[in-house]
Amino acid sequence: MGNMNLKLKVWRQKNNQAAGKIVDYNAEGISPDMSFLEMLDVVNEGIIKKGDSPIAFDHDCREGICGMCSLHINGKPHGPGKGVTTCQLHMRSFKDGDTIVIEPWRASAFPVIKDLVVNRSAFDRIMHKGGFVSVNTGSAPDANVIPIPKVIADEAFEAAACIGCGACVAACKNASAMLFVSAKISQLALLPQGQAERQARVENMVAQMDEEGFGSCTNTGACEAECPKEISLTHIARMNREYFGAKLNSKNV
Repeated sequence: MGNMNLKLKVWRQKNNQAAGKIVDYNAEGISPDMSFLEMLDVVNEGIIKKGDSPIAFDHDCREGICGMCSLHINGKPHGPGKGVTTCQLHMRSFKDGDTIVIEPWRASAFPVIKDLVVNRSAFDRIMHKGGFVSVNTGSAPDANVIPIPKVIADEAFEAAACIGCGACVAACKNASAMLFVSAKISQLALLPQGQAERQARVENMVAQMDEEGFGSCTNTGACEAECPKEISLTHIARMNREYFGAKLNSKNV
């Protein structure tokens, strides 16, 4: 497969107060072995040479573990690949002559900072409300001191794999954050270390999620389908059980 010439339609927006618009660019001589972000680097080099402002996009690890490469590509969070982030998406997923539309996450709780970069600090505030264990655990114990059934450990590990990229929010027509929040609740609710604050945690995190302006769950499963770490919808069911249980218990106190 030879190099490709592509047409890009990129959302450009100076800041959150400015009006944004789609701007056309040409991506020429693109190797199919490039990652999507490498392709944008090449395009930005050309833009800079012309004296224009480069396209702003978020990234860090470029290994699919930090969750920062939040791009909406041809109507899909992280693009056409399944179980991958944008930085893991390679240009061989496209064909010579293709037109690629690139937009930021679209959610009121994720305001645009510039171009394709959005402010996802709402996730940080949700985590701050309860995504931690404050019990004094002392020095680190041996790995096998607290026996945990493998099925539980595996499920907690799956939940902990969430990288907080926000693809679930971008995929949901209601911009719901329930897959993210439920994954963070599950990873602690399933393990012995997370039991002390179990009820307060779910109440506080759900309350903060609602305060941030995220929508309600649609039950369509778009979040699970677009999640780069393939987090299961079962975590949302667990979060609902945890939440209702906590509310019932607090009424009885």
